Amino acid sequence: MIKKITILFANVVLFSLSQTAIAADEASTPTLPPSDHSTDYLKPLIPHSAEYRVFYGSIELGKARFQLPKSDNGYYNYRFDSDVSLLMLSDVRNINSEFQLEDGELKPIRYMSKRSGTGSDYTEQTVFAPGQDVIHTIYKDEREKLPFANDIFDPLVSQLQFRMDLYHNPDSLKYKMVKEKELDDYEFKVVGKEQVIIDSGTYQTIKIEVVRKSKKRQTFFWMAPDLNYLPVRLSHFSKGSKQLDIKLDNYHIEQAIENDTAVSHNQ
Repeated sequence: MIKKITILFANVVLFSLSQTAIAADEASTPTLPPSDHSTDYLKPLIPHSAEYRVFYGSIELGKARFQLPKSDNGYYNYRFDSDVSLLMLSDVRNINSEFQLEDGELKPIRYMSKRSGTGSDYTEQTVFAPGQDVIHTIYKDEREKLPFANDIFDPLVSQLQFRMDLYHNPDSLKYKMVKEKELDDYEFKVVGKEQVIIDSGTYQTIKIEVVRKSKKRQTFFWMAPDLNYLPVRLSHFSKGSKQLDIKLDNYHIEQAIENDTAVSHNQ
């Protein structure tokens, strides 16, 4: 049971909850003039952190945390950590993604993922090499070379791109990403506006659905425009029954638009 839960957790969280990493100093941090709406899509790049509570049905499994630390070298670095458990079984994941922002476009560089806990431990590493026109990837000690393209991302950078794209009011969103030595296609559609009430507060959100051929599995998540499209909730259903529920517990967002103040919300 825990293996099924943690596989589901990893897939749903990594491809539906994304924060980002940002460059390190005032010069590289986007400064967004209030009147220039053409740069609004860069707001998800403002440094922040967010912590989520993870439930399987009514059982709380643990927490997941996204961090956006500053960097001093002009590169971006985004970190995801999770620790979930059920009885004597556990799953711990530590993931890191490095990328650049060039001319308003995201350029993935390196993706590293480590899983430990009950069952087999393993790692995944992906390096994007545009100069060689190839993507090098290793999953569970097995190597693969994939053709490089500018529209291919790793699981975390794809979610950052997702948040940025929401500023353009799309009806659907499609992405290609490297996952477990393969190139996978993912599609999402905007369902509409919806108010979400959870323990950490009340949020006005945009509801998103993962597009699948079969309706046996459904995944919905809710993004808050007022929080730079920070995800506030995610729910996964199997055969009509809710199996996984991930809720925003607290967050901290640096406000680099006009001043150096910060917005925090803690339980």
